Amino acid sequence: MNCKNLETIVQELNTYSAKVSQEQVHMLAEACVKANRIFIGGAGRSGFAARGFANRLMHLGLTSYFVGEPTAPSIQAGDLLIIGSGSGTTASLVANASKAKNAGASIATLTIFPEAAIGAMADVIVTIPGATPKKDEGAADSAVSAQPMGSLFEQLSWLVYDSTIMELMELTGETAETMYPRHANLE
Repeated sequence: MNCKNLETIVQELNTYSAKVSQEQVHMLAEACVKANRIFIGGAGRSGFAARGFANRLMHLGLTSYFVGEPTAPSIQAGDLLIIGSGSGTTASLVANASKAKNAGASIATLTIFPEAAIGAMADVIVTIPGATPKKDEGAADSAVSAQPMGSLFEQLSWLVYDSTIMELMELTGETAETMYPRHANLE
């Protein structure tokens, strides 16, 4: 017997992934290639997806840091900050975007609400369909999901990050074989 809930999730991902712009994903990949260093930020479950992206960027040979880690240096002009935030209004992430912008860095975001605070500061926006209880009053979700909270956005974020990695592989000439030697060997 098939798992009904799993089928529901996969169907939602199939339906809403078709609404993510390939052009926006390509623009994100191009911004990564142009950046001196790439900083990734996200809170909660969106942050877990963002951490996975930072890891794959490192596998590509790009210099990447997850915001808030003790080994992350200060952001500078020429760097890129990528923020995953469904609502686009998470206070700590808005503050990070503002600090990065003031330092001369570029901003990119994955969000449900491109018109929100982070999107308003962003140079590159990847709009992802989703539903979240954290939206501003009067804002409408861009998806209907049977899943709780922001699960659909978080899952699509992970897939968009992986799609961006595949774009970057094409842009940089990297392959799974050239990336693997950068995989952690202290696990």
